[in-house]
Amino acid sequence: MQNQTDNPMHSKAWAMLQASRCGARTRSGRPCQSPAMPNGRCRMHGGPSPGAPKGNRNAWKHGARSASTMGAAAWIKAMARLVDGEEA
Repeated sequence: MQNQTDNPMHSKAWAMLQASRCGARTRSGRPCQSPAMPNGRCRMHGGPSPGAPKGNRNAWKHGARSASTMGAAAWIKAMARLVDGEEA
């Protein structure tokens, strides 16, 4: 029979048992016992991604409300007011 200390799977399992736990409250009211990720929560209660990155270009839909478009619209409105003021 092989000694347990020679088994490479034993060290991985031991490391998993020693990992910090998530601690989020489950629906039963007890703390979650899943291993925590670096952010302190498990994959089900926070996972590796806390949300979209800042300036996420993947979430860009059309640009109708972008800062440059809104600035251009404000400039056009200001020019229209000037033209209307000159005609009156």
